Order: sequence, then C-alpha cells, then structure tokens
Amino acid sequence: MEQLIFDAHAHYDDEKFDTDRDEIISSLPEKGVFAVINNGVDYATSLRSIAFAEKYPFFHAAVGIHPESVPDMDMMRSDQYIEQIAALLEHKKVVAIGETGLDYYWDIPKPEQHILFDKQLRLAADTCMPIIIHDREAHADTLEFLKKYRPKALLHCYSGSCEMLKEVFRYGDIYISLGGTVTFKNARVPVEVAREVPLDRLLLETDAPYLSPVPNRGKRNDSSHIIYTARRIAEIRGMSVEDVLKHTKENACRLYF
Repeated sequence: MEQLIFDAHAHYDDEKFDTDRDEIISSLPEKGVFAVINNGVDYATSLRSIAFAEKYPFFHAAVGIHPESVPDMDMMRSDQYIEQIAALLEHKKVVAIGETGLDYYWDIPKPEQHILFDKQLRLAADTCMPIIIHDREAHADTLEFLKKYRPKALLHCYSGSCEMLKEVFRYGDIYISLGGTVTFKNARVPVEVAREVPLDRLLLETDAPYLSPVPNRGKRNDSSHIIYTARRIAEIRGMSVEDVLKHTKENACRLYF
C-alpha cells in the first residue's frame, strides 16, 4: 500500500497503548502510514518520544511541556525545564517543540501557563524550530502570542472559528491540523474550517489515542484511522481522498522536515 498518511500529532506513549504498543506501531506502515510525530507533554514523555523515534524509522519526536504539566514556580524561575528541552533539540529525530500552548478548560493558573508558553515560543524563535500549539478555550490569548512571535507553528486539533482562521495566517508561518472531530455528527464548525482552510496549510492528525473518528468514535485511536478523517474532508472539499492525503503529507513534510 502506498504510504500517504502523515499523522501530524500523536501520543503513543499514552498508557492506552501499554498492552500492545509495539504491535500497533509496527503495523502502521502496511496500513499506509508514512510518518508520525509523537509529542511530549513534559520532560519524561519528551524522552519517550525520542526513544520511539529511535526505534521506529517513520517516527519523529516533538519535545515540550504542555500547559497541564506546568512546573512549580521555583523550577520556572530557574529556567531548568527550558534548558532541558533545549538540549533535546540537538537530537536528529526531534523535528519540533511541543506540545505547548494554553488550556483554559482546566483550572490551571493562567500566569504560569503564559510564562511556560512564552519561553517555549522564544526557544522556537531562537532555534528556528516549528512549534506545536495546544489552544483550548484560549483563542484570544493564543492569537496575542502568535502576534508577538510570528512562529512557524502548527495549531493542532484546531478548535477555533473560521473568523479566527483568517487571523492566524497573518501572524506567522501557520499550519492547521484537523482530526476525528470533523467526522462527528453535528460537527458544524470543524466542517466549516475543513472547507475554508487553505489546502497548502492543512495537516491531518489523530491526537492518538484520543478523538477517534467515526466509525470508531469512542474507541482507541491510531494513525491508520486518519483515512476516515481524510474521506470526510475529501467529501467536504469535493476532492479525492488520495489528493487530500497527498497534499497533507506534502504540507507536513514542509512544516517538519
């Protein structure tokens, strides 16, 4: 099978893969998967992402600290965590900083989130690395950070509006990734975004093991399920599935490699 699926964002270190991780990952190329970006959410998972990238040739790592992993303030003042992440960027299989960003859904102190996000954006600017951004119910502040740094970035599992979509491209070399939510019943805004996002800015992702697309909604997600997301986007945009996969693969290669 031709390998056209590029999973722009996944978490195969999640415990949901503990029982059969190697079996699942090893089967992906024969299911059409070309590449997977595994994301760290703290220092430990960043190291695991690198380990996966060393073990599986088609895996690549992103290393960073998620807002839900906000360190304590003493550690943040010391810059120790940024120094740790910066050191990991030297590895040849590390292709991005992330996952980082802002999450206002959970009760996480916003000032600490802002410090964490700002320092990782600055690191991305200093190292000319792309950055993978988590934006959950924090659209206005995310835009402000984009305006400040104008990064090369992926807004992963994009949840903003079409109006915001028009704004984000003004503030950096920005890409948008869509996942299983576009296949959900009554998914009005994701469908609108899938229709409106410029084709050369669109990527596909799983956020595995989460957000599995219909017909597997509610089950563990893996990179082979991107085919269902691609079929839905092809339907929305009036394209062939093959063209959707080819364009999104090319875009992901341009972002990461």
